This record gives sequence, C-alpha cells and structure tokens, in this order.
Amino acid sequence: MKSLEQTDSSVRQVSCFVNGKLWAPSPNLSEYTLNYPATGEVSATVIEGDATVVDAAVQAAKAAMKGPWGKTDAAQRADMLYKIAEGIEARFDEFLAAEIRDTGKPISMASKIDIPRGAANFKVFADIIRSASAETFQMKSADGHDVLNYALRLPKGVVGVICPWNLPLLLMTWKVAPALACGNAVVVKPSEQTPSTAVLLGEVMRDAGLPDGVYNVVNGFGAGSAGELITNHPDVDAITFTGETRTGEAIMRAAATGVRDVSFELGGKNPGLIFADCDLDKAVESAAKAVFVNCGQVCLQTERIYVERTIFDAFVEKLKLKAESLLPGDPLDRATSIGPLISQEHRKKVLSFYEKARAEGATEVTGGDIFDMPGAFAGGNWIKPTLWTGLPETSPVVTEEIFGPCAHITPFDSDDEALAMANNTRYGLASMVWTENLSRAHRVASQLETGICWVNSWFLRDLRTPFGGSKSSGIGREGGLHSLEFYSELRNVCIQL
Repeated sequence: MKSLEQTDSSVRQVSCFVNGKLWAPSPNLSEYTLNYPATGEVSATVIEGDATVVDAAVQAAKAAMKGPWGKTDAAQRADMLYKIAEGIEARFDEFLAAEIRDTGKPISMASKIDIPRGAANFKVFADIIRSASAETFQMKSADGHDVLNYALRLPKGVVGVICPWNLPLLLMTWKVAPALACGNAVVVKPSEQTPSTAVLLGEVMRDAGLPDGVYNVVNGFGAGSAGELITNHPDVDAITFTGETRTGEAIMRAAATGVRDVSFELGGKNPGLIFADCDLDKAVESAAKAVFVNCGQVCLQTERIYVERTIFDAFVEKLKLKAESLLPGDPLDRATSIGPLISQEHRKKVLSFYEKARAEGATEVTGGDIFDMPGAFAGGNWIKPTLWTGLPETSPVVTEEIFGPCAHITPFDSDDEALAMANNTRYGLASMVWTENLSRAHRVASQLETGICWVNSWFLRDLRTPFGGSKSSGIGREGGLHSLEFYSELRNVCIQL
C-alpha cells in the first residue's frame, strides 16, 4: 500500500464549521500548521477561531434551540442520529484518512476502532433515547385529591464539548451523540492537534439534514484561545471535557461562574494486578495491549503493573518479548503495529520520564529511547515501547501520568499489599485484574478505587454501562442513561386531578 505522503502530499486547510457552513479565511484570524506525526512534515493549516467565531457559534446554537430543532421529539432525533451514522459510514475512507493524517495511528487500529465506533455512538444513543423514560408517581394530597407527578426530560441548551487528541472522532462523538439525542445544540472545540474529523463530521451533519447551528466546530487552543472562550461564554449552559486533570480544574473554575454543569473524564495512572493463578499468556497479551496500544496514548492505559512474586520474572520476560515484537512503520501498512506519538513536544515529555527512570536507577527491561526510522519517517515522533522494574512507589515514573508506551512493573506478596499500592494514587480512572479465583476477582474489584475495573480483560465494555473516574480522574459518568442524565434536565410536573 502506498504511504500517506505518496497518496496525499498536499497541505490541507481545516476551517471552523459554524451555523452549517465552513468559516471563510480572514486576515483577522490566525492560522497554525499541523505536522503529520509519522514524518514531521506539514500536513495542514488550521484556522483558529477567535472571540467573534466563538460567539457566532454559540449564538447559532442558541438560535437552533429556538427553531425547529428545539421542537423535535425523541423519535425524530433518533432518526437523525441514524442518518448521521450512515453518513459517517458512507464517507468511511475520508474519515479514516483524516484521522490517520492527524494522529499517525496505524490503519489497523483506526479502521477497526476509531471510525466504526464514531458511527456506532450515534446509533447507540439513538436507540437509548427512543426507549428512555422518566418517573411517574401517583399519590393522594392531604385533602384526599388524586395527584399525578411526572417528569419531562428536557435539553440543557448549548453544550460546550472540549475533546482530546488521542481518539478524536470516537471521544468527540461519545459526547456529541447523547447531547444531540437529548435535544441540545453543541459547540465543539477539538484538540488543536486533531481537528480534521470534527469538521468533516459537520459536513455529514449538514448533508443528513441537521438544522444549521445545532453542531458547530471552533478550532483553537485552550488558555487564551477557543477553549477558554467557550468555557467562559455566558450562553454556554454546560461543559463536557476529556483531557488532562489540570485543564479540567481550570474549566471547573470557569464553569463556577453561572453555576454551569460539568462532566469530566480526566487523567489516570491506572494499575494492573496480575495474580499467580491467572492464565499467564492471556494476562501478558492483555497487558501488552493495555500498555502499548495507540503508542500508550489512551486514558485507560495501564502504566503501573503489580505482579505476584512467584510469576514476576516469567511475566516480565514475556511482556518484554511482546514489546520488542511491535513493528513501527507506515501507518497505512496493516503490518504496522505501533505508530508515533502525537507531537515532538509530547515525545520530549515522554522521553523526560525515560531519563528520570534511568537517573533513579530503574532496571530498564527494554526500550528507553527512540526508533531509528528510515527515509521520510526519520522525522516522525517515534519512540520505543519501554518497561522498567526496581523503582520505589514514590518515583515520579510511578506516580505521574506519562501517556506513552511504557509501564513500571512491581512484585507483590499479598492481596492487601497489591491493593495498597494500586490505590496509592490521586487518580482513579481504570484498573485491570487477572485471576482465575472468582472470589478474589469480586473482592479485589470492589476494593480498587477506580471508576471501571476489568477482570481478565481490558478495553472491553458495553456502551450502556457507566464510565468515568473517581478522585482526580473525573466528575460524573458517561454511557447509556448516565449520559442522558448529564445532557438533559428533568422537570417535574405535579397535577392535582
């Protein structure tokens, strides 16, 4: 298969999408460039939205809520979501090319997870909103009258949707789909590094017949740019964000003005507990995915692995072999099994942790530096999968989120010791347990301080289940009816009959 440089060497322009139209370039608006992560070559110029663009997007969303969109019922919105999903599927190859060009992730992942799941999110929430119900109660008043109480599920209004760069389409539609299902209008701020599929989705929305202004995209950065402008805008009624914890804290401060609702899925330093009675080969296979998939750029990634001492050496050796079998290369080659990091800046951050581990005397099981890539790929953001042992639990390598293809592995001697180390973190997003002991599985899962716990699996879930983090890993839950709870307001109607 040809490389992306061969098939599309042109520098694209990515605009904002406001009120059903692409925003025209203007001398008043700044532009910035995107670099293809696999080669470092400039791949796009992006129009950065300013206060004028943000306000136009918010006002278009407000107007849409007062127009025909605000009068739709759940069945009509569900039909629209299915049309949007079908639009994504009809333009699958365009979405795939845009996602790979922005992220550099291998086609083997993007074609099986990112784009299919982006479409599936609309279908899932369409089905959920069709059957979603609210409470109804009958009672007697003090003077004996019959009284009926029922709840109406109403949209919140204009929702600011601020998205990360690691799974751009998947995580953006995970928020946009339930927001639209509940009848809201949205202003999306994709990551400045991965805006292409958000804008392409705007074209799909328009072609599906979604009224102008219901879906808007403003490109830009966080502080001092589109992100801050959206979160500070007084006509944005709720804010949902996936990303780094410190950014979440800043958004939460902004949302306090006007007492607006927030939903956050934030950082993690996720533990994996491997017990001696596990199926070792399956545990290693799962751990390899949990550490290295998407070059470690997944919020649910396992960066801390705790292994029962009797199988520690065998586990480390097997995981080492898995790491060393990963093949970097052209993202469009289906044989490529590990792509680059998103940017040179992010690679510097991850390499700084590699250096910290070395300086603190870690045993470097494998990796620790960058791949020596041939030809055009030499300029990409490549980095080797890395495993360490031997560091104390107080090391920054063990306590701080790295967001790269790496993990520290520590032995343990008892269930209590493993749980104490796993829970000794300010984060609480996800965890993984491998054991064949059913009682232990239930006991340990109930004691791990995380929003989701996988037993004998990883990255497996029903989209109707609650998803989110505890502690510094987030506020609220997404998925199924739990998403509807955030994206809608319940109004109780009390009628004395």
